[in-house]
Amino acid sequence: MTTDMTTNTTNTTKTTKTTKTTEISETAEATVDLTTGQLHGALEDPALSSMNLLNEIANHYPSSVQFAAGRPSEEFFDTEDVHTHLRAFTDHLARDRGMSPAEIRRTLYQYGRTKGVVPELVARNLAVDEGIDADPEALVVTVGCQEAMYLVLRALRAAPQDVVLAVSPTYVGLTGAARLVDMPVLPVASGTTGADLDDLVAVLHRARREGLRPRACYVMPDFANPSGLSMSRAMRMRLLELAREEDLFLLEDNPYGLFHYGPERTPTLKALDDHRRVIYLGSFAKTALPGARVGYVLADQRVTDGSGRVGLFADQLSKIKSMLTVNTSPIAQAVVGGKLVTHGCSLAAANVREREAYGRNLRLILDGLARRFPKGGTGSVGVEWNAPQGGFFVVLTLPFPADDALLEHSARHYGVLWTPMGHFYEGVGGLHQLRLSASAVTPDQIDTGLDRLAALIKDLNSGRHGPS
Repeated sequence: MTTDMTTNTTNTTKTTKTTKTTEISETAEATVDLTTGQLHGALEDPALSSMNLLNEIANHYPSSVQFAAGRPSEEFFDTEDVHTHLRAFTDHLARDRGMSPAEIRRTLYQYGRTKGVVPELVARNLAVDEGIDADPEALVVTVGCQEAMYLVLRALRAAPQDVVLAVSPTYVGLTGAARLVDMPVLPVASGTTGADLDDLVAVLHRARREGLRPRACYVMPDFANPSGLSMSRAMRMRLLELAREEDLFLLEDNPYGLFHYGPERTPTLKALDDHRRVIYLGSFAKTALPGARVGYVLADQRVTDGSGRVGLFADQLSKIKSMLTVNTSPIAQAVVGGKLVTHGCSLAAANVREREAYGRNLRLILDGLARRFPKGGTGSVGVEWNAPQGGFFVVLTLPFPADDALLEHSARHYGVLWTPMGHFYEGVGGLHQLRLSASAVTPDQIDTGLDRLAALIKDLNSGRHGPS
């Protein structure tokens, strides 16, 4: 039996609003002021529509179990924490940095330094949690990690032949940022180890034969979004050696590394990097406060200008940022900075509860799939999944396409949301796969959601109730 979610009053209202907007757009067609053909070409790229599409479906079906969202759990949110962290940061400015009340007010209220007001705390966090020795001057605090990606790609894209490589499937934020700076993305196979290094070399050499200039490769070595895959230490060392040999930078994105459930963590690429091959992208969205929209980039590469002066790559990125967002909100930085100060600059210490909750949820999803789709079971044919040892995501492979049409059908009739993996591939890929997120659901929701998902799969395997 299916659950028709369209009977919900909120859903009906929101669907009506969406329909009304569409009708207005159609009637206004004869008097439009612009066409997308007159705008940047990236605006018609599916990569820029993926996040909005998934958000719209989630808004239309709020009663659905939300396996699609990769956002942090709201279980531990407390509005009082914002005030507590802000006070902790102002106390830090007075006590540890010797600022007067007037200087503290200026730090919080004024535009502030483009590189940010918390680089020293971020550097201490990297040392404590990641074993990375970072010069605060090599850090640029950004509006989320998304801006950090844009800044780096904008700086590296110096000519039309410049391209960026990315381990596929790839986080759509990287793909979208590359589109906006007119930088083609060349996919590299991930295999089962997080990156197929033979394919990486093949893609590099083929691109160069075609007159292209690969500048960097985007990787997420720890519990990647969306695949959940991780790289071993040996794989990381080989990747660093390859990057040095091929004169290639590595863009390491690490939003999930702290949420590991094994006996010990594998060092980040940046912690293993002895030759400044890694540009490190960081975010506080998963570990501090997503609403603050604070991220950073560690760019310690040395850059010489036309006059022979040598500086840091971070200095060049700050120039671009000054023309893009001027600076990151000092208030938002202060809240994140206060959380760092309160926990001795260790986000591992600050996220003990969250780590336990995400680990519990991930195990519940994996155990729940195993119960509903036992090996050798009649309804289990063609149904497979991976088993990450951390992070937020599990990838489920099905014997039929898991596309946007099926997602809409799943939300409307079964009350369960997930993410089609096709959104994360360049061209064709992931057609029979979906991503389940363990982060924004409760144990009861996991049980209910897996029941609904199993019913959907059972019905489709029997030829019933497919999307029209």
